[in-house]
Amino acid sequence: MMLKSNYVREVVNRALDEDLEWGPDITTDATVPIGQHGTALVVAREAGVVAGLPVAQVVAEQWALRRKLDPGTITCEHMLDDGQRIQAGETALAISAPIREILSFERVLLNFLSQLSGVATHTRRWVDAVEGTGAQIRDTRKTIPTLRKLQKYAVRCGGGVNHRMGLGDAALVKDNHIAATGSLGLAVERIRSADPDITIQVECDTEDQVQEALDAGVNLLLLDNMSPRQVANCVAAIHQAGAKAEASGELKLSNARAYAETGVDYLAVGALTHSSTVLDLGLDLG
Repeated sequence: MMLKSNYVREVVNRALDEDLEWGPDITTDATVPIGQHGTALVVAREAGVVAGLPVAQVVAEQWALRRKLDPGTITCEHMLDDGQRIQAGETALAISAPIREILSFERVLLNFLSQLSGVATHTRRWVDAVEGTGAQIRDTRKTIPTLRKLQKYAVRCGGGVNHRMGLGDAALVKDNHIAATGSLGLAVERIRSADPDITIQVECDTEDQVQEALDAGVNLLLLDNMSPRQVANCVAAIHQAGAKAEASGELKLSNARAYAETGVDYLAVGALTHSSTVLDLGLDLG
């Protein structure tokens, strides 16, 4: 579940630039004496799953670099690991530093931790809902612009798995591609000609399209806006052909298990990244 350090630093610095665009922290600089040192705890106000602690560490590190602070001036102690459950009142992170520094980078740090922990928590609810069925919860490309890698990392922290990261690491043939090309089979043929080794998934709205995709040799099918009964019928044929199936479109937490029990391999849940509520975390000075 590792994140590339260069990417994290880039994202963190964009966030710090955003906060400092109009100048330094006037409130803190005017009210907190220079040299006052303390400890702050990042505490959960509600139960959930933690994600983003390494990102929070980078926030502190990049802030220290900007302020030209001596090494060790800001220290962060992780009380949990990403992917672990946290209870209301439990501490995720302890920060020891000059209070001026803590209060100035606090919001950026909490924004990352709360957002990513919210994604991980939401994902875990879905994973728990289908536990024991064999189905895996998968994300989509419906992510916050520029935060895709972080959000997909948070999905993994919550027990989910990632779909394609971008446009080029896998092919996904949708209805508009078929309409523009003229047929499902021709769309698949052209993709194979362009890249013989690329994974190809085809979105299917009907059982006839499923058979057409199987006839074209597709080994990953996306069953869109089908009922659990329709999905079950399609999954039988898909698995018989040695392919895998993913359900999407009509999924909710309340019906996740019904879809998972059809034998489908994946449930595609765009809401993991586009609609997760942040986890309520607060920073309290000791």
